[in-house]
Amino acid sequence: MSLVKWRRAAAVAAVLAFAGGVATADVVKIGILGPFSGPFAHYGVLFKAGAQAYLASQGGKLAGKDVELIYRDTGGPNPGQTKTLAQELLVRDKVDYLGGVVFTPNAMAIAPLITQSKTPMVIFNAATSSITEKSPYFLRTSYTLWQVTVPLAQWTAKNGITKVATAVMDYGPGIDAETAWKAEFTKSGGTVVESIRMPMATNDFAPFIQRIKASGAQAVYTFLPGGPPNLGFVKSYNENGLAKAGVQFLGTAEMDEFDLQKFGDAALGLKTAFHYSAAHDSDANRKFIAALAKQDKNAVANYASVGAWDGMHVIEKMIAATDGKKDGEKAMAAARALKWESPRGPVHIDPDTRHITQHVYLREVERIGGVLVNKEIADFGDQGDHGLGK
Repeated sequence: MSLVKWRRAAAVAAVLAFAGGVATADVVKIGILGPFSGPFAHYGVLFKAGAQAYLASQGGKLAGKDVELIYRDTGGPNPGQTKTLAQELLVRDKVDYLGGVVFTPNAMAIAPLITQSKTPMVIFNAATSSITEKSPYFLRTSYTLWQVTVPLAQWTAKNGITKVATAVMDYGPGIDAETAWKAEFTKSGGTVVESIRMPMATNDFAPFIQRIKASGAQAVYTFLPGGPPNLGFVKSYNENGLAKAGVQFLGTAEMDEFDLQKFGDAALGLKTAFHYSAAHDSDANRKFIAALAKQDKNAVANYASVGAWDGMHVIEKMIAATDGKKDGEKAMAAARALKWESPRGPVHIDPDTRHITQHVYLREVERIGGVLVNKEIADFGDQGDHGLGK
């Protein structure tokens, strides 16, 4: 056996030895993995705010049990680092549950560890459909690109837009988004006239905007990770004449509340299909926003913080089902049957895919009371993960 293989085998053995046993019920430990430094640090900040706000809303305990939240900084897309941190949480910290994760490659890296140790992992963000297939101990409270893209493609075709260009970042979620759009839009009678994959390091979007303009598309469907890429693409979309030419902007998370005010008037009228808006009109959402503000006055109610809030709700129900003891199989069985009223609307966990089923809304950016908001203008109803045949 080579040294590398020996080390891998030893790592798995260590996880089994330390994490496979029964933990004490005195304190339930939850490890949360996310970027707390670097360009994507806002995700980690919002995971923490959402998780701690939920815990505070329950009186500082979950299912009557004392809880310890342990945070680890994964930085950006870094599967090697993420796997190491997850292993430390399982072996050294002996966590009962894992949560968080922004990037798909990071989630994939954790799969063998949680499978071997039978540790439930609730994904707060990573949005590639196939993630939950990689381990029976994965469960997701965020969304997938198929889930929000399919109803948007259907709406687009029904509203007389027959020619669309796609422009996505060239990594797992972007490819998932492109694939979902092409499959559904063409099935609905539309044509994808240009298909563009943009490198992750892109900061000059003008060449891609020109290709879209030259394609004759009536609209552009795009997927971009949160932060600077969104701002750069929308700026170029306006400055290079796509908006003036009447080429509609269609997206999903691009008008995220975290960045929304930074766009200014450039965002007005832009349409996205998504599972959450801070403007969602419900008592559950108002309770969430109030709890979040009480926890951290600078925290933003968006898909990252609500993913953590709902993720903690799921973990609470798993703790209740196991009386705080480490029992991954029993915990996952309980989670598969969950239904509740989320800040985003009514949701439930699909027992087969372990992915959240939820309403998806068509949103349009408006200025209300001097503030930009994602106003929900249509409800596409319950949507499962279409990427897994649901």
